[in-house]
Amino acid sequence: MASSIDFVEFVMGQLEGLGDLRMRKMFGEYCVYVNEKPIVLVCDDQVYVKMVPELDELMANAERGFPYEGASERYILDIDNRDLAQEAVAILEQATPTPKLKKRKKL
Repeated sequence: MASSIDFVEFVMGQLEGLGDLRMRKMFGEYCVYVNEKPIVLVCDDQVYVKMVPELDELMANAERGFPYEGASERYILDIDNRDLAQEAVAILEQATPTPKLKKRKKL
């Protein structure tokens, strides 16, 4: 079951004010980028964030799950709690390096 665009737009609204936000559809699900960093996965209308040491204390009581088959375990973010979501995403944005651009192979 893919995520609904309405839910993804709600997620984006909850994260408003944290920087430059954009979403990208990937295989029927979505990745939310903050300042060009992949921070949030939205799969089956559930919000997932990476399990990094910087989040251990804040997310100690959070549920955990796998966003898709073969993925690593992640925290399930309570996106309805705007303060928690904003704090967790702000921490992740600081802890996540900006991805390097890959050069395209010439044919």
